[in-house]
Amino acid sequence: MSTLFISDLHLSAERENITKLFINFLEQRASKADALYILGDLFEVWPGDDMVLPDYQKSIAKMKQLADNGLPLYVMQGNRDFLMAEQFAEMSGANLIEDPTIINLYGTPTLLMHGDTLCTDDIDYQKFRTMVRDPRWKNDFLAKSSEERLAVAAKYREISKTETAKKNMGIMDVNQQAVEAAMSEHNTNQLIHGHTHRPAIHDFTINKNKMKRIVLGDWYEQGSVLVCDKNGCNLDSISN
Repeated sequence: MSTLFISDLHLSAERENITKLFINFLEQRASKADALYILGDLFEVWPGDDMVLPDYQKSIAKMKQLADNGLPLYVMQGNRDFLMAEQFAEMSGANLIEDPTIINLYGTPTLLMHGDTLCTDDIDYQKFRTMVRDPRWKNDFLAKSSEERLAVAAKYREISKTETAKKNMGIMDVNQQAVEAAMSEHNTNQLIHGHTHRPAIHDFTINKNKMKRIVLGDWYEQGSVLVCDKNGCNLDSISN
């Protein structure tokens, strides 16, 4: 048996093939796992628990089915779906977990994060993140009509695309000092995160202690899953 980790699926109406791939993954691989962790950006946008978009309903129903059948299912908010809350947890059967969270992964204390807070060199993004995570901003956004929320979300996505195209790729990656600070703060030697869309396993040392940072891949062209068991962790691709 194994524990599976995925992130950055960015499910949307425009990417129906990825929704089908995700449902297939849930049915064939996740259903046989010890647990499934989704570390942020499951959806391209989540405008609130009170207005679930039609294109998400099949995925949520399949998640609920697996959870009801006994699969431990954990979901962390990402930068695209940070408004997921209690109603989403009820609909999907998932346990919402904090960012960061520490788990015992087959005897190894492991720090789980979405990863965006580690990208400290991207100052403009960090300012934006602080703004939208403010409870006052959230309350104001959720008070808007469905049409207004979707319009705001679309506006921010376009701004993000424009700004991303201008930035140096290195700025949008994690900052190594931020990584080491987070791992030291939580006293863990292993970190799993997503967000950067740069799947890899990085080995390094802090004060002669062996450390491991595992980056999850996105689901833009194909699926990506981290498979962990008592023997270690490996990144694997998923396709139809």
